[in-house]
Amino acid sequence: MSKDDQKIDKDMIRELAALLTETDLTEIEVEQKDVRIRVARQISVTAPVAAAAPAPVAAPAPAAAAPGEPAAKASDKPAAGTVTSPMVGTAYRAPEPGADPFVDVGSTVREGQTILIVEAMKTMNPIVATKSGTVSEIFVEDGQPVEYGEPLLVIS
Repeated sequence: MSKDDQKIDKDMIRELAALLTETDLTEIEVEQKDVRIRVARQISVTAPVAAAAPAPVAAPAPAAAAPGEPAAKASDKPAAGTVTSPMVGTAYRAPEPGADPFVDVGSTVREGQTILIVEAMKTMNPIVATKSGTVSEIFVEDGQPVEYGEPLLVIS
């Protein structure tokens, strides 16, 4: 094997590591020609899954919520009617840039109606209302990164 054949594609490893974090996977393996790259990360059994993610993504949500009552709700179990993110990604409140948001506080929604979009791996995933009611709180801004299980909004 020549020296050129032994070169490791560090950029590919970085991209795969970023993909692990982005998708909340623990392992990914890619094989091209005679090269196989496997990237894995360990998650502590005692720590919650959100703690395994980089701190900069998880830290802003509680810090932003600290001045008001939502901080107390974040430490307790989610309020009834809370819609949480089913995946790690980027939340969008509108169907496209410049468009009106799907819902605002006070909007009436039907069960199954699209209320947000979470983009994960360049795929737009509609987030639908889990019940009919009125949107009483919205916890995310347009374009905000979200974690799996993070509260997005409350339907009362």
